[in-house]
Amino acid sequence: MNLFEEMIAAARGEVEVDLLLSGGRVANLLSGEVQSADVAIHKGRIAGFDCSSARRVLEMDGRVLAPGFIDGHVHIESSMVTVPEFARAVVPRGTTTVVADPHEIANVWGVAGIRYILESSRNVPLNVHVMLPSCVPATNLETAGATMDAEDLAGLMDEEGVLGLAEVMNYPGVIFRDPQVMKKIALAGKRRVDGHAPGLSGRDLAAYICAGIRSDHECTSLEEAREKLSLGMYIMLREGSAAKNLRDLLPLVSSRNARQFLFVSDDRHPADILQEGHIDFMVKTVILEGLDPIVALQIASLNAAQYFGLSDLGAIAPGYRADIAVLDGIEHPHVVQVIKDGIVVAEDGDLIAPLKAPVPAGHKTMHIGPIGAGSFIIRAEKGPARVIGIVANQIITKSLRLTPKILDGRVVCDLDRDILKIAVVERHRATGNVGLGLVQGFGLASGALATSVAHDSHNIVVVGASDEEMLAAVLAVKQMGGGLVAVEKGGVLASLPLPVAGLLSEGYMRDVAEGISECIDAAHALGCRLPDPFMTLSFLCLPVIPELKLTDRGLVDVGEFRLVGMFGE
Repeated sequence: MNLFEEMIAAARGEVEVDLLLSGGRVANLLSGEVQSADVAIHKGRIAGFDCSSARRVLEMDGRVLAPGFIDGHVHIESSMVTVPEFARAVVPRGTTTVVADPHEIANVWGVAGIRYILESSRNVPLNVHVMLPSCVPATNLETAGATMDAEDLAGLMDEEGVLGLAEVMNYPGVIFRDPQVMKKIALAGKRRVDGHAPGLSGRDLAAYICAGIRSDHECTSLEEAREKLSLGMYIMLREGSAAKNLRDLLPLVSSRNARQFLFVSDDRHPADILQEGHIDFMVKTVILEGLDPIVALQIASLNAAQYFGLSDLGAIAPGYRADIAVLDGIEHPHVVQVIKDGIVVAEDGDLIAPLKAPVPAGHKTMHIGPIGAGSFIIRAEKGPARVIGIVANQIITKSLRLTPKILDGRVVCDLDRDILKIAVVERHRATGNVGLGLVQGFGLASGALATSVAHDSHNIVVVGASDEEMLAAVLAVKQMGGGLVAVEKGGVLASLPLPVAGLLSEGYMRDVAEGISECIDAAHALGCRLPDPFMTLSFLCLPVIPELKLTDRGLVDVGEFRLVGMFGE
């Protein structure tokens, strides 16, 4: 018999099924109710709600069986670990499927980075689907490790696991019909195209949607989300580490429109995953805020499955894959067991399924041109200087105009006013580019901090109290093959190596979280007052988020979308 015939026989009770979950309560997201029922599983799929006999019986003792959770938009690279290790962390939390946008590693390695993620996703107890990055590089104002045009994407679109085109950040390119953007969207065909259009409204929003873009995860206000919802977009409710919009947007969700919402983590860092959770954290949060538990579970699984066309996921029903999160209750759900394709893979918060070793990276990550302390010299000019102003708990910045401290015709760090030098060192092509700027808000009294996690092109970004300390920090990152570092007096106080593309560790997530914590503690010992200075540092290079940012090519006025000088208009 083929699979269909065997499943038909299993559903009719003609053959012994592999597994029976006995005495549980099924969260039926299709009918919208909780039903007391057994669940028969055969060949990794749901056969029905009873059986004649089963090879194995698991007693559920009244626990709630829900479909495995789905993260509708995630950059796995933000967890700073490989795909198998990411699975170790999120699967015990009930996440059995993720839709990943590997644009971080694609900005470093291009097509090879995407293939690395696809290959790493084989034979792990987690369904990893990929949306192909639409904007590599994010802008033409920086040097990335790769450029991916429509022809590059065409060779990947039919790969197993690829679902469509990821967040189209270049919304001006859509509105004004940039030929390369149009080619990429056309390449997706009938597949999903995800959006990324913060603040877009009115006719421009309608034009953006007319391109076939059907989702957005960048809504930050009810008004913005309401307009996008009314125009047919699926609203991705995001609760990441840097951007947290879940509670702000939740009042928009009602029983009438809930099917248009998905949960996404976007960028969630190791400590937050380990301490708070993943999609399970969002489910608990919205239920505590008063949302109906069944609606919360629909948003956590069924909605994403149907949006992405994953027709055998998102429900516990005949023929669906047996991806199940076993909860200890419905009102205050806690994941106690996870079943993946009919096999128990996690118990009481621990993954018990075997994990394969990480795929060997095989690519060098640090290609830096000649550099010395003189690389950080800023020649003084007349008038005030543009200074990047840190905004607490935000990835946006202010564009300040301040008179810098000058010695012998050179701009130097002004520790009394907390005006420090910041630099972005190109590390993909050994161009020798070093973008220089000033930043206020770190509070360093000495030393320097550097990281190769610097969105989206991931060059090395460094901030410090002196040119010599900045050089020491950059060289330490280079020697590690990428990562985070805090230095003082030329010595390394704390570091976290990230040798895979300068973005990922091949170690355990808990060790990565501890390494980040040690680096943050070292930064605080140097006087830094930001909660996570390395996260802040990583977003100071993102030239699509207002107001003033820095790339390896120089300061970027994001509002005008152009490179600007430090002095003058």
